Parts: sequence; C-alpha cells; structure tokens
Amino acid sequence: MTAVNDKDTTNVPQPVQIRRPRRQTLPLVISSPHSGRDYPPEFLALSRLDRLAIRRSEDAFVDELAAGAVALGAPMVAATFPRAFLDPNREPYELDPRMFDSPLPGWVNSRSPRVRAGLGTVPRVVAGGAEIYAGKLEPGVAEERIKRYYMPYHDAIVALLDETRATFGIAVLLDCHSMPSGERGGPAAKSRADIVLGDRFGHACDAEIMRIAAETLRARGYQVRRNDPYPGGFITEHYGRPDMDIHALQIELNRSLYMNEARMSRGAGMAALKADLEHLFGVIANQALLLAPPANAAE
Repeated sequence: MTAVNDKDTTNVPQPVQIRRPRRQTLPLVISSPHSGRDYPPEFLALSRLDRLAIRRSEDAFVDELAAGAVALGAPMVAATFPRAFLDPNREPYELDPRMFDSPLPGWVNSRSPRVRAGLGTVPRVVAGGAEIYAGKLEPGVAEERIKRYYMPYHDAIVALLDETRATFGIAVLLDCHSMPSGERGGPAAKSRADIVLGDRFGHACDAEIMRIAAETLRARGYQVRRNDPYPGGFITEHYGRPDMDIHALQIELNRSLYMNEARMSRGAGMAALKADLEHLFGVIANQALLLAPPANAAE
C-alpha cells in the first residue's frame, strides 16, 4: 500500500491508498472502499463487459468528495482496485461456488444473501445484474485477490483506528459510499433520500453522533434517512464498537447530487457536496471529542 501526505499528490497505483494530514487533529478515519478505478488488465481480459458497463458498481468519485477530511486533519483510506474486482465491504470469504471451476473449502460463506445476489467478496455481477465473467475462475484467483487486496485494506483501517483511539481516546470511522439515484429507479427512489446514514440500527455508533449527523445534513437542505435502505455493510458492522470507543457510520450519497450516472462523469454538484461533507466531518469530530474519555482528550 502507499501512504500519501496531503502535500504529496503523486498517486502510484497500489491496492490501498492512505492519505494522512500533516498532523491528525480530528478523531476520524475516512474509508472509501468502492471508489477504486484501477482495473487490472488480467481482470478485464476475463470479463464479458465493456469498459463502461463494468464500472456500474463503482462508487465513482467518492474518494474525491471525502478527501477534504485530510486537510481538516483526518486520515483517509481508499481502495484503488474496483468493487467489481473485489469488494472489501464483505466478509473476507463470501464466495459463490457457481463462479469457480472446482470446489471451494467448506468453511467459505457461500450462503449469505449477498452471495446469492452475486455480490460476494469476489462479485459475480455488477450493479444492475450483468454477469462479469465470460467463464469460470480458479479458486486460487479469489485467494490471491483476498490476500493482495482485501487484507491490506482492512489492515489499514485497523492501524488508523488504533492510532486514532490512542491519540484521542475515541475513533469514528466514516465509511463513504454512493447509491443509484431515484431517477434511475434505484434504492434512492424507495428511500426518497439524498443521503442515507447507517449505523446498524444503533449498534455501531453512538446515538448522538447519528443524530447530529442527520440534523447537520438536513440543515443544509438534504433529504436524509437512517438505516433505510442501507443500515451499513460489513465494515460498519465489524468495526463499530461503541463500548470500546470505536464508532462506525456509513454514509451513502445519491449519485444525482454530484455526477452523471449514464456517462460516469463528474457533475456540477461536486464542489458543493464536497464542502458540505467537510462541514459534516467537522461537526461529527466535535461531537466525538465530547464523548471521549477526558484523560485522552486532544490537546
């Protein structure tokens, strides 16, 4: 993986990019697991989809929208690999046996709802249901991706959360995603939401952090829903441990706010949404410091 200081904009392709502020002043860690757009040539050679269709699972540009947190004083970890290639917001071994040319180990989770939908750790389909692969894969392909891409992403989250909690006495993981717009008939149509906040129905995050996040966004004119239809995925559920002073909140952004979904291109709303997210990050950080054990409060 590569660690990038905020004064160094060089981006050498690596499985995981960590962006650090010159000095961490906020008890936040930002995660963008689905915004990667470095498509390995050997992966594209296995796919039946064209270059645009295979990007349908991307949370396109979310890493750019969330990058303002670094200047504010919080580190960010972002996947450079695409979600269609490997999904770090799953258990490490949620795999669909139908994708492989020989049996998988018995301990693999092959029956989760995500696997049945084709959206396991190594996805079978992209968003919308189009099949990714022209043929079956060797099980070793999945193992290699998990070791080379999945594990480094989660190692980075663990390291940053540990550092943050050691400094501030508390850490808040903000896991950032995007969702198809209601205009395309996606989940946002059901929720009628601009932004969906997920805390695993209160299990992953302190209630005051969720409350103030929702109120802050509504004050800025956004339609906000909690846990519907996105309560938070594996990252939110796995790392959110309020009893251990680690909180996790998933943030889903309606793509119509900032991009052209058909062309997979940036839209006019990018700058405004990025500024509003920076404001949100600051508010959440202030609330987190109020929850921190007094002896560990930041100087």
